[in-house]
Amino acid sequence: MTADLDQLRALTQEENGLATVATTRADGTVHASVVNAGVLDDPVTGKPSVGFVAIGGAHKLALLRRTGHATVTFRRGWRWLSVTGQVHLIGPDDPDPAFPTDGLPTLLREVFRAATGTHDNWAEYDRVMAAERRAAVFVTVGKIIGNG
Repeated sequence: MTADLDQLRALTQEENGLATVATTRADGTVHASVVNAGVLDDPVTGKPSVGFVAIGGAHKLALLRRTGHATVTFRRGWRWLSVTGQVHLIGPDDPDPAFPTDGLPTLLREVFRAATGTHDNWAEYDRVMAAERRAAVFVTVGKIIGNG
């Protein structure tokens, strides 16, 4: 079944932003991990995307850089939706000339909030994100499938 962006937004909120992100390794096998993700527009392209924050140096980031695409799956009970699309990274190790470097702390907060995250001390959040060289990952909503 093909689904739409509104169904995707609703499901992400119901599942508190938990999702599985999958990409491929060089040998063609699947690399998958659980992330907190949400729907928001890519700040550079303006395209609807699934965003999540990844720790700097993560194997997942190396694979996303290499493949340039990912699939993100949200599920709640027996309902699920998957988004497949191109990946756009913005972070200290993945600067984008079209995005201001000093805007990264605010961007990481926005992605975290889109994934239903909250924090009691945003200054501490910013400090940890910088220390861990966290990057914002955007998977452009290219195709949505599922039983939503």
